[in-house]
Amino acid sequence: MTEGEKENIKKGTNVYLKWSGLAFQLLGGIGVFGWLGYLLDQHLELKFPAFMLTFGFLAFGAIMYQVYKSVKDQ
Repeated sequence: MTEGEKENIKKGTNVYLKWSGLAFQLLGGIGVFGWLGYLLDQHLELKFPAFMLTFGFLAFGAIMYQVYKSVKDQ
């Protein structure tokens, strides 16, 4: 295997790890903020999950902005 082939494999692996890391951030962020919203809804005894939905959408928007910045920089 030549040096060029090794570099291509390494570059492809780095790109894969970058995007899979963003996927885990998306799932984790929505999960954590949704859970915090759920706890707040339970504490305030709300019948509609207002904070859970709000925090989940805010986390989604923030992570999509992060993805946008990552794509724009390439």
